[in-house]
Amino acid sequence: MAFGRLERAGKQQPMSEINMTPLIDVMLVLLVVFMLTAPLMTSGLKLDLPEAEGGPVDPPDASVLSVAIAADGQLYWGEQKVSRPDLEVLATSAGKRGGDREVQLRAEKAVPYGNVAELLAVLQKAGLSRIAFVTEAPSDPAAAAQPGTAASH
Repeated sequence: MAFGRLERAGKQQPMSEINMTPLIDVMLVLLVVFMLTAPLMTSGLKLDLPEAEGGPVDPPDASVLSVAIAADGQLYWGEQKVSRPDLEVLATSAGKRGGDREVQLRAEKAVPYGNVAELLAVLQKAGLSRIAFVTEAPSDPAAAAQPGTAASH
């Protein structure tokens, strides 16, 4: 029996059974935490980014802002859909908090250059001047190693 008795008659023996209840409680709490945080670990925004060769990118810190524009013209602040007026308000408030914050701009290949230029103007007007374009690594490393070569006949 796992429970001790109040009266100890005779020979005293140590409890030889392990109480599993605290272990199960901790494991269930960990399971719930992992189930809640797992969906947050993946980026929910799927964009077809242009490819470009570049050096390795440092992981973003908390001061980095993420702005995206999809092929259909939908704007995103982080992963949240926003309208253009809302984006202007968010960018202005971020610019007032600190204009030296980096903005990572993600634009799909199919987005017209004019839309990207308008978005850049909104960000610069808000006082955000450190803007970085996010691209994907080239899918063909051999072609990326020779960026200036072209076939001539």
